[in-house]
Amino acid sequence: MNVLHFVNAFFSDGSHWHGADGIPHRLFEHVQYSLMALAIAAAIGLPIGMFTGHTGRGGNALAAIATAARALPSFGLLVLITVWVGIGLTPVMIPLVALAVPPILVTTYEAVRTVDPSPVDAARGMGMSTTSVLFQVELPVALPLILSGLRSAAIQVVSTASIAAYVSFGGVGRYIIDGLYQRDYEKVVGGATLVACLALATIGLFWLVNRLVVSPGVRRSG
Repeated sequence: MNVLHFVNAFFSDGSHWHGADGIPHRLFEHVQYSLMALAIAAAIGLPIGMFTGHTGRGGNALAAIATAARALPSFGLLVLITVWVGIGLTPVMIPLVALAVPPILVTTYEAVRTVDPSPVDAARGMGMSTTSVLFQVELPVALPLILSGLRSAAIQVVSTASIAAYVSFGGVGRYIIDGLYQRDYEKVVGGATLVACLALATIGLFWLVNRLVVSPGVRRSG
């Protein structure tokens, strides 16, 4: 039986569209975990990245932190924290946040740091405060690159959030974990297809956000 047959069998089975183990409910859980992790990572990475990029200091430290964080194995970290603190949402969030912070942090830093200094100097010459320069001059120009960092983090989180199922949580990963345990490859392929579709939907969503919030002039110059 080929993969397409498994995909068709999974999505055409009416039992997969209803109840607590139905596709809509599992998608909701998966998106919920992903949004929570991305929000926490953005709350950490965006302010630090903007501040260090604005001041031009701390770039080497950020690179070292990002490299170390990227080297962390998400699944191993999940198991370790679960053994340490027990079953709960915290062991799920920590690996996902650790995965999402580096691209947000580093990309935001580079986006703000590489803004053309001419308008920044002009804004300072007009007497604008440091905060005003950052949010009214640097941030609008840096926004496309910042969004690309958020998009990269979101795709990684959405693709990795399946590990939540390993510690008895829900989400699309439930199909993959349960399917492997039951040797039900229809479920495994169906779950993997849903993860891929969520990743593609994330790319489309960030493309739309970019079109809505980035100035047309900045987009053309980029």
